Amino acid sequence: MVTQPVEKLPARAFGVAQSFVMPSGNIGCIYIPEGGTETYQPADGGPELSCDRVEPKYVRATLGRSGKAVVRTNVGDQGCCGGDRTIPYGETWSAGPFTCYSERTGLTCERNDGHSFLLSRARLRAD
Repeated sequence: MVTQPVEKLPARAFGVAQSFVMPSGNIGCIYIPEGGTETYQPADGGPELSCDRVEPKYVRATLGRSGKAVVRTNVGDQGCCGGDRTIPYGETWSAGPFTCYSERTGLTCERNDGHSFLLSRARLRAD
């Protein structure tokens, strides 16, 4: 029996996630690039920005590729807050279509089409 060699397909190149926290340690975010990472692929293919607030009640706000921000109050994997870096108050973070503004009053993140969310101890807004 003669067999044909199997053609090897190139390995899929995955992106690298980025994470950051607020100086208070109460809010932490993770950015997943388009196409996902080796361990996580967003349902819509990404990119995706997800931020968790610990106090006064654990919530997660997420912006995906399109549509309004989504807030989840029943978060099963409450792993906040750690990150590759701390974003000082008054500074911004940006990757892909997302920009976040770190302020003493909270964290505002928006996608380049205007949809956004705000997380703070006192407020929660998503649109």
